[in-house]
Amino acid sequence: MIQSIVEFFKNLPAKHCQHCGEQIEEQAECYGNVCHQCIGLKDLNS
Repeated sequence: MIQSIVEFFKNLPAKHCQHCGEQIEEQAECYGNVCHQCIGLKDLNS
């Protein structure tokens, strides 16, 4: 059976930072693999 595209993306594993290993909160237009802390940006949620 062919899986729907929505189910495919829902079932992808969480992305983790390449440097520290912390889980990255992904954004639709973001292709980065390093978290904000490791690239020197302050937390945008605070």
